[in-house]
Amino acid sequence: MTLHLYDTATRSTREFHPARNGTASIYVCGATVQGIPHIGHVRGALNYDVLRRWLAHGGLDVVLVRNVTDIDDKILNKAAEAGRPWWEWAQTHERAFEDAYDALGCLPPSYMPRATGHVTQMVELMQRLIDKGHAYAAAGDVYFAVSTFPAYGALSGQKLEEVQQGESAAEGKRDSRDFTLWKAAKPGEPSWPTPWGPGRPGWHLECSAMATTYLGSEFDIHGGGIDLIFPHHENEQAQSHAAGDGFARYWLHNAWVTMANEKMSKSLGNVVSIPAMLDKVRAPELRYYLVTPHYRSTIDYSEPALAEAVSAYGRIETFVRNVTGRLGAVELGEVPAEFTAAMNDDLGTPAAIAVVHNTVREGNIALASNKDAEAREAAASVRAMMDVLGLDPLSDRWSEESTTDAAHRNALATLVDAMLEERQRARTERDFAAADAVRDRLLAAGITVEDTPDGPLWTLKDS
Repeated sequence: MTLHLYDTATRSTREFHPARNGTASIYVCGATVQGIPHIGHVRGALNYDVLRRWLAHGGLDVVLVRNVTDIDDKILNKAAEAGRPWWEWAQTHERAFEDAYDALGCLPPSYMPRATGHVTQMVELMQRLIDKGHAYAAAGDVYFAVSTFPAYGALSGQKLEEVQQGESAAEGKRDSRDFTLWKAAKPGEPSWPTPWGPGRPGWHLECSAMATTYLGSEFDIHGGGIDLIFPHHENEQAQSHAAGDGFARYWLHNAWVTMANEKMSKSLGNVVSIPAMLDKVRAPELRYYLVTPHYRSTIDYSEPALAEAVSAYGRIETFVRNVTGRLGAVELGEVPAEFTAAMNDDLGTPAAIAVVHNTVREGNIALASNKDAEAREAAASVRAMMDVLGLDPLSDRWSEESTTDAAHRNALATLVDAMLEERQRARTERDFAAADAVRDRLLAAGITVEDTPDGPLWTLKDS
């Protein structure tokens, strides 16, 4: 089965064919680095990381560009409120985002361009648009003339007569529907020289310039959150097509993370930051929580749902470690056809993770039945599937996530093994009441014990 992806532009699921054989090109709208990242920010990066890994698993060389918006009204305002230089504020929070991506196992992008480093390309794009009659300069600003582009609204479904850009009126703006490509310099703000006067770039212009600089005039996939469909992505597509670029062939959009059914955002004050989350759970557990729902479905954050994800990942991890503990090293195996079918159906991670858990159950039965070959094969398959999701428990990334985690696991194993020895002594002495009492204490602590021909096998129970 060939990969099919839901394309926002056509509102349909389309078979994916890269523009260039053997290579897939992806542009993902990255962070506006105004503050500390929360799980709503990083969800999209994780979704496109899984897409990248699946394309690579299929044999494609993947080029992924994820930009950084490091100049923006919000950044300037936040920095001014804090009494700090705008560039220092932006760089501080850019590092926070990169730390969050890295902590959750995102592969580094092929390129990570900053908006401030691509003003030359933006000026060139504006000049092309002005030359073609799609843009105009006024009082130091530069605007895209929406009425000159009949296809405007094709991506988002906006009707031209109803378009509202959310921009304030300005001197020389011909039509309220026009959007800003370039903002004239204001006192105290950073600026760059252009043929139309000093100023700074508009948000929409930045991404078109950076995407085509690194991926060419036409590329495969443009990704971002559903909140970017309008006006950001609509405006990107309009200005790029108007300039003569084919631009993105597929548009993918991930859904929000919400809290109490409201979009998670700083303005609502319902932010769950990555540093705070990683004080609650391990990084692979948080990644599991964020990547296993379908990328187009909303995640409504709750503590019970997070706890369930921690438990589910723990069952997978425990199975793989139990197999390697008994049978030795297990290499990556084959990905089952059912998993492949799920992933090829618009990255169907819920169905894919169901295949993982079915394989874990079968592997645990094999392990308890002393069917070593079947248990090893199941563990190898689980590793392969989890590797696609960036969650292989035995990968270098997660196998020893931190010294503290390793110490916790070793301490738990030492305590459980000591209790199992106590239980075995009681059984040998036919003191079955004492043996059952040990088992019950372990069960109360969330640990189940299965007696096998090779001795007792303990696992963390399903919560």
